Amino acid sequence: MPIVTLENVSKTYPPASRDAQPTIAVDDVSLQVEKGDVFGIIGYSGAGKSTLVRLINALEPATGGTITVDGTDITALSERDLRAVRGGIGMIFQQFNLFAAKSVRANIAYPLKLAGWSKPDIDARVTELLAFVGLSDKAKAFPEQLSGGQKQRVGIARALATRPAILLADEATSALDPQTTHEVLALLKRVNEEQGVTIVIITHEMDVIQTIATKVAVMDSGRVIEQGDVFEVFSDPQHPASQRFVGTVIKGIPSPAERAVLQERHRGRIVTFSFRDGDSSQAQVFLDLAAAGLEFELIYGGINDIRGRAFGHLTLAVRGADAAIDAALEKIGAHVTVTELAGDAGLEGEVR
Repeated sequence: MPIVTLENVSKTYPPASRDAQPTIAVDDVSLQVEKGDVFGIIGYSGAGKSTLVRLINALEPATGGTITVDGTDITALSERDLRAVRGGIGMIFQQFNLFAAKSVRANIAYPLKLAGWSKPDIDARVTELLAFVGLSDKAKAFPEQLSGGQKQRVGIARALATRPAILLADEATSALDPQTTHEVLALLKRVNEEQGVTIVIITHEMDVIQTIATKVAVMDSGRVIEQGDVFEVFSDPQHPASQRFVGTVIKGIPSPAERAVLQERHRGRIVTFSFRDGDSSQAQVFLDLAAAGLEFELIYGGINDIRGRAFGHLTLAVRGADAAIDAALEKIGAHVTVTELAGDAGLEGEVR
C-alpha cells in the first residue's frame, strides 16, 4: 500500500520582480512511495527535489495537485490539522539543525516535549534512541563537541523520537566524508529494516541511492523524468539525466572520441561487453575468449552492484585471427550485449 501518493503536483513561486517570470519548482509530478520503501529522489541542484520533500510534509503548500500521506489528503487540511500529520513524519537535514545550547539528550527530547509526553516516557524513549544510534556516552555532550557524523546521528534520533511512520532525509549525507556517509547510511538502513520506517531520501549523490534505496525517481527541471526499481532505472537508464548519474559511478560504453583514443593506445579490436544481472558472468566471457585462443586486455569500464545485483560494461582489446574473434563474439553475443568499434572509422559497429 502506498504511504505517500503525489498526483499531478506542482509548486510555482511568484515572480521576484514585476519584470520576472514565475518560478516552476515542481512541475506536474506524480509518484507513489510504498510502505517500507527507501525511496530515493535524485537530481542535480535546482532540479526541484528539496521543494518536493517540503511539499510532502506540508512545510510548503502545493500550487496544484493532491498529496496523500498515510491515507490523508494533506492539501485539504488546515494548519492545525497539518500539525497532527507532521507528527507522523520525521525530518533530518544536511546541516543537522541541532540546538547549540542544548545537550544531546535535550535535543532528542525536544519533539517529545512539544508532543506532550510525560517526563518518565521522555527519559525512557531518549535512552532507547541514544542506544540505537550508538551515542549513549554522549548524552550530556553539546553539538559543538561532536563530529559531523555524531551530529547527524543525533538528528536521526531526534527525527525518530515520536515514532514516525515516515522519515524524510534532505541531503542528509552531503556534509559528511565518505566513511561517515557509509556509517550514516548503514544506520538509516537499520531504521528502515528494524523499525519499519518508510524513508524518502533526497540526494544528488548516486552512491547514496545505490547503497540504500529500493526505488528511485530522477528529477530534472522540476519534473520526474524516470522512476522505478533502482536496479532497473540505473542498469538501463533511458533519460540523459539518468545516464549522467550512472556515469558518475561507472563508465559505460565509451564514446566515439574515447574509443578512438583507446584504439590508438591498444592493439586489437575494441569490443564492449555489457552485463546485467541474470546475464552471463564476466568469468564466462573471459573463458569463451580464452577458449577461442584469443588474447585480450581490459582497457575501460567496470561493474557495479546495487543491492546484490550487478550491471556494467567492460571494454576489451581483443587480439587474434579475425575469424576466431568473429566466432567468439557470435557465441558470447547470444547471452551478453556486445558492441564493437568499427575499424578506423571511429564509429560504433555491430551490436550483438
